[in-house]
Amino acid sequence: MPEPIRIPDLSSRPYHLEVERRMNCTPEVLYSAWTRQFDRWFAAPDSVIMQGEVNTPFFFETVFKPDANSEEQRHPHYGRFLRLEPDRLIELTWVTGEGGTKGAETVVTVTLEPLESGTLLRLVHAGFPDEAARDGHEQAWPFVLEQLDKQMLDVR
Repeated sequence: MPEPIRIPDLSSRPYHLEVERRMNCTPEVLYSAWTRQFDRWFAAPDSVIMQGEVNTPFFFETVFKPDANSEEQRHPHYGRFLRLEPDRLIELTWVTGEGGTKGAETVVTVTLEPLESGTLLRLVHAGFPDEAARDGHEQAWPFVLEQLDKQMLDVR
């Protein structure tokens, strides 16, 4: 595997979170979801630009409508893959705007451990600019991972 061209320096941004979830999907399905299929479980349809290779950038957006009377809110996500070990590890940078990482280049590391039935997924998200950004993601990631497991179940 190629080495990443540049690792973000997170030393001035120590805020991070860890989430662990037992997934029903296999490591193979989850690896594919993170590297090639964001539009199946997280991203808005037709918004994903992604090659799933180390040193390649990606883009996708999520669209959220807080309530029936609100306009849709668009949330662009940018990043690049740092490390990939098929069916075992995905490490990528993660940049969003206000209400997300506030423009900071954070790092998401996902490890996939096979279980007798499914996968133990561990996610570490590091490099937040402040506690508020970390806390918002700490609330969001469990929901996002639940959606990942539900949306990818039919791929098994």
